[in-house]
Amino acid sequence: MALATRTDRKPSLTRTVWDSTVGKKAVMAVSGLIMLTYLAVHMFGNLKIFFGAGDFNGYAHWLRTVGEPFLHYEWALWIIRVVLVAAVVAHAVSAYQLSRRDIKARPSQYVHRRPRASYATRTMRWGGVILGLFIVWHVLDLTTGTVHPGGFQSGHPYQNVIDTFSTWYGNTIYIVAMLALGLHVQHGFWSAAQTLGAGSAARDRILKTLANVLALVLTLGFISVPVAVMTGVVS
Repeated sequence: MALATRTDRKPSLTRTVWDSTVGKKAVMAVSGLIMLTYLAVHMFGNLKIFFGAGDFNGYAHWLRTVGEPFLHYEWALWIIRVVLVAAVVAHAVSAYQLSRRDIKARPSQYVHRRPRASYATRTMRWGGVILGLFIVWHVLDLTTGTVHPGGFQSGHPYQNVIDTFSTWYGNTIYIVAMLALGLHVQHGFWSAAQTLGAGSAARDRILKTLANVLALVLTLGFISVPVAVMTGVVS
């Protein structure tokens, strides 16, 4: 008699971790921290616009030459972009799958419908959707120039920023997205800290304060640019 072929192969460690709720939360936490690091650096770079066109355009050019001559022109920038896209996709997929898993685990009806989560927690899902749509618009506006108002000028990011924030819709889209970002960071940083085991009775207050400070600094830092253009401080 021929031996039966075994089909019940043991799943890999990576698949086992990914399939678990804890694993998906860990992926969300790590990818979120990668994006948070990028946001902090990106905001700092954006603030160079207050030092004039020379400094801002020079900074944008430097981003494309980082690592030369070891890396070719824009290679470092593309590496960053690839890592960010991977982080965004991993974050979004994990969030979606955890949300679906949470919905399936709930009973069909509740006797009492009383929201217990904070406002930031309840708006995480819609905040993520808003930020996802904003990323697409932001890239098409200031990276490819596809939806940029007026004439997009490659190599002149200072003027491109001025053009975008000289329109009511450019300001509205950006400010709404940054407010959503603030709420997302406020709750997301706290959740990531808990998932990665940084939370404790002694550190909870510090982590909550840090989450609030990060959210406030990032929100105000990003919004300061369109406000400066609108008020004529940057022109």
